[in-house]
Amino acid sequence: MNRFEYLEAGTLPEAIALLGQHEETRIVAGATDVLVRWRQGLWKPQYVLNIKRIPGLEHVSYTPDTGLSLGSLVSIRTLELHPLIREHYPALTQAATAFAGVQIRNLATVGGNVCNASPAGDTLPALLAYGAECRLVGPAGERLVPLEFFLLGPGRTALQPAELLAELRLPPQPPDTGALYIKHSARSAMDISAVGVAAVVSLAGKDGVCGEVKIALGAVAPTVIRARSAEALLRGQRLDAERLQQAAQAAMENSSPIDDIRGTAQHRRAIVASLAKRTVSYAMQMAQGTSFPFRTQRALAVEASFEEGKGA
Repeated sequence: MNRFEYLEAGTLPEAIALLGQHEETRIVAGATDVLVRWRQGLWKPQYVLNIKRIPGLEHVSYTPDTGLSLGSLVSIRTLELHPLIREHYPALTQAATAFAGVQIRNLATVGGNVCNASPAGDTLPALLAYGAECRLVGPAGERLVPLEFFLLGPGRTALQPAELLAELRLPPQPPDTGALYIKHSARSAMDISAVGVAAVVSLAGKDGVCGEVKIALGAVAPTVIRARSAEALLRGQRLDAERLQQAAQAAMENSSPIDDIRGTAQHRRAIVASLAKRTVSYAMQMAQGTSFPFRTQRALAVEASFEEGKGA
């Protein structure tokens, strides 16, 4: 392990100034990724900047008009337990529940998971499906970047020099909206995702017609992606079994997975089709008013991953 100089910021302006003064700086908050990669020799920072003590970056706020605001230092455990998130953005709660173990969830932050930019990041499909935007703060001021354009590739983001991710903003969801996230992994939540699928479905009326739908796929492309051709097949349509199967096939065709230690590309494509169909189906039921106790939602996700894994 290389030696580094430890830096600590007490305010956002101080953090931006330190980033501007020191190249080759790694930011830490929960440090769950930095420590692992540092010990493996993958990252060799000259400086490590701790932003954990900056006030105002751990806020969670929600209004029906503006939606959800998450400070970048909000822990994954908070995403899992916060009642406002559970009520209004359940797929994000489910993604947090699928994230590693409780000890890691207590340390890891949503900002760290986003800036790590792993295509297998558990929170990313749910955030993308909910239309999240990133509020970035740097020497030139503030700017908003949709998450879809913030993630550029594995470990690559749209952050400019000396910029920080300060906040994530999720727009309010329409009435009659349901959502689900399912993670498929080889053994348990402690494993990195082999496939992750989030679906958010909003109904146009009481007759089961889909008004809006977003399907986000994780771990099957260089970044988390939207299954846009699958969405187009569902939007404005009744979500019957035939239509769901067509969308599942389209979602599979939208994906471009690779072979690695977590699964073959062929296996992942099959899982994408199955999980896309299942997540949209459950999200539609929730939008129609079917109420699943949260523990039941978790059981459905585990069951789905297990069954599709056996069938692939």
